[in-house]
Amino acid sequence: MHIDWQTFTPWSALLGGLLIGAAAVVLMWSSGRIAGISGILAGFARRGGFSAWRVAFAAGLLAAPWLLGVLAPRLPLTGEPWSTADFPRLIVAGLLVGIGTRLANGCTSGHGVCGLARLSPRSLWAVAVFMGTAGLVVFALRHLAGDSA
Repeated sequence: MHIDWQTFTPWSALLGGLLIGAAAVVLMWSSGRIAGISGILAGFARRGGFSAWRVAFAAGLLAAPWLLGVLAPRLPLTGEPWSTADFPRLIVAGLLVGIGTRLANGCTSGHGVCGLARLSPRSLWAVAVFMGTAGLVVFALRHLAGDSA
């Protein structure tokens, strides 16, 4: 494994992680709710699910990538686009993530951020499975299929 130290930017990842953690803590303190995206979005399907906090959370999820695209359409150091994945691949990835979310009774934010912080054994297993699967998929795509995705 080789790290390109010229383009290595841990500070943006650290800041993003701190913001996600802070949002989870604020939501838990203010409403007693867990910041699991799949649970928040699934709440829209339930009767009375259109509460102000859910709408604000979903609006933020949609606005953030749009705002990033407007303010910084390319990676700061390299000038490359954020993603080179084609639309069909993004659709398939989104569907697979959705299926996995339903099977695991939660998503990466619910299990990985909030569940692990609450020392949930179910979340520990879910995180181990989705991180292990992600590692296997990256290995398969990069080394077995010869893809650079």
